[in-house]
Amino acid sequence: MTPIIHSLLETDLYKFTMWQTMLHRHPQAQAEYRFVCRNAPAFPLSELLDDVNAQLDHLCALSFTEDELAYIGGLRYMKADFVDFLRIFRFQRRFIRATVAADGRTLEIVAEGPQVHVMGFEIYVLAIVNELYFRRADHAAALVEGRTRLRAKVAALREFGAREPARAHPFEFFDFGVRRRFSGAWQEEVVRTLKDEVPEFFKGTSNVHLAKKYGLVAIGTMAHEYLQSYQAFDVRLRDFQKMALENWVQEYRGDLGVALTDVVGMDAFLRDFDLYFAKLFDGLRHDSGDPVEWGEKALAHYARLRIDPHTKRLTFSDGLDLETAFAIWRHFADRTQLGFGIGTTLTNDVGLVPLNIVMKLTQCNGQPVAKLSDSPGKTLCKDETFLAYLRQVFQVAPERA
Repeated sequence: MTPIIHSLLETDLYKFTMWQTMLHRHPQAQAEYRFVCRNAPAFPLSELLDDVNAQLDHLCALSFTEDELAYIGGLRYMKADFVDFLRIFRFQRRFIRATVAADGRTLEIVAEGPQVHVMGFEIYVLAIVNELYFRRADHAAALVEGRTRLRAKVAALREFGAREPARAHPFEFFDFGVRRRFSGAWQEEVVRTLKDEVPEFFKGTSNVHLAKKYGLVAIGTMAHEYLQSYQAFDVRLRDFQKMALENWVQEYRGDLGVALTDVVGMDAFLRDFDLYFAKLFDGLRHDSGDPVEWGEKALAHYARLRIDPHTKRLTFSDGLDLETAFAIWRHFADRTQLGFGIGTTLTNDVGLVPLNIVMKLTQCNGQPVAKLSDSPGKTLCKDETFLAYLRQVFQVAPERA
């Protein structure tokens, strides 16, 4: 077996930032995460079962090295006790299982147990499934096509830089492509190329291992699972977002100040994102719905609160490619700071159809949790009764078919 995950740093930064917060604030929480493939693969993912289990065995044998711990400890927002926790941490194989569903075709992967022991599985699992899936493709042809497309991206960025008039705020983008990459080696080649060829635009990566290796800024704050968890904690459901944001502020005290807005939709988020939070957080991250509409809502909200939008940042991360990012930048660049997290179209643009896979939090402390997405088809919840209640509490209409 050729291992896919070589270092426990080979995950998104926000897994560590959420992990630290949960360890400090809710170490007793129990959670369940489930793997889902949203599109039709070229062959049944159940065929990968034995290899997935072998890779999970390998993952659970890994631990953090002292060099890796020194890097994490060098990030000013990471606390010494969390680094000490990572020093003794290993993934427990008994908390994750991969099986085949009753239909004989669907791959089921479930991580269940103490949240601080299972929340880290997500990105590794997605990277493992992706790489095993694409190992069956013609790698030589895929890499030829991928390098051709990567050269075209570099050329497009240089042309953009040469021809685009200057605006109040620069164009900056980041690699967010760990979870759906073609392979680990290809993600590294993409990141290295962008760092070398277009450093004026390419400003970092969510992949902590590659950030460390190439001296890049590690990018990330929070994901949906963080806010969703608070739906099951000791607070009124109506107040879960405010409690999650408050805990984050207390944990990081000015660092990592980009808030995710779409756990119950942008409108419901803004009702909770009052002057207190709007001043404390540096900006907002978009991950579903129309990006221009979302950005206009964000800027209107800052205007109502009499906050100068030039002091804030809007980060876009929903299925972007460069051309879409350019268009969004042109729309907002004279009005606020911007950032663009680009994933699949950087790290899996090799002429093959990417898998649309996720591994989402479905339960916390024995209770269902949910995301009410601004994009149709992204809402995920096993319990329709809870989903209806959540919509009622936050005045969110059901999705239209």
